[in-house]
Amino acid sequence: MNPTNPMNPTNPKIGLIAGSGQFPAIFSKAARKRGMKVYAVAHVGETDPRLETLVEEIKWLKIGQLKQLITFFKENGVSDAVMAGAIAKTKMFSGVRPDLRALKVLATLDHTLDDGLLRAFASEMEKEGITIRPSTFLLPELLAKRGCWTRRKPTKSEMADVHFGWHIVKEIGRLDIGQSVVVRGGSVMAVEAIDGTDATIRRGGKLGKKKTVVVKASKPNQDMRFDVPAVGLKTIQAMCDVGASVLAVEADKTVVFDREEAVALADQNGIAIIGIE
Repeated sequence: MNPTNPMNPTNPKIGLIAGSGQFPAIFSKAARKRGMKVYAVAHVGETDPRLETLVEEIKWLKIGQLKQLITFFKENGVSDAVMAGAIAKTKMFSGVRPDLRALKVLATLDHTLDDGLLRAFASEMEKEGITIRPSTFLLPELLAKRGCWTRRKPTKSEMADVHFGWHIVKEIGRLDIGQSVVVRGGSVMAVEAIDGTDATIRRGGKLGKKKTVVVKASKPNQDMRFDVPAVGLKTIQAMCDVGASVLAVEADKTVVFDREEAVALADQNGIAIIGIE
């Protein structure tokens, strides 16, 4: 199996490790259109229960029940899987029920920063013959395109903030802290941490008042199998709430949900959206 031809004709199955949001449902629909059977592991308190109607079989688990997750996939003959949807990072401190296998993985880590943690769990699954694939391998059309998507283009001063924010967001990504930053006038208003992008936009907007610039980008050496940057209608709504003026995302490495609706809302509120490399 490979990203351009993911189907194995003799075993058209795909595992789905589902978080919150619409990505698990979008992925499941795309897989079914290609004749694939989806076996989903859903997380209590995170995954939308309606996913049950879109998959062949579903297993509900608490975050951290790694042994049951692996057992479910193996019992159903799943050898390839994706991680789609978010898990609220604040849940790392509540609602997590790590089993002995997960605890053994955690014991090998110096920290619980995103990439290291997810790579460690992916590696543990691969020991059992379950390969984690990029979350977008069936949905390349969701990736952000280069250029300006909106009627309004950023001004010269806004583009200066975009370039400044790009440098900052790549640095915090290198440190595996977050994927977005809010800037205004060459100053950092907010840096994404455990609270997520929308909360970061609101924090930055409160400090910067109006006309803040939001930059969202992948981490250097981003692992496209998981934690891919994502924006959508909720992102633009958060920007509208604080009067932010520009959203800049990394082209080809950011997932965009509800693109048409997001652009329409941005146009209605004079927000510029651009995809940059």
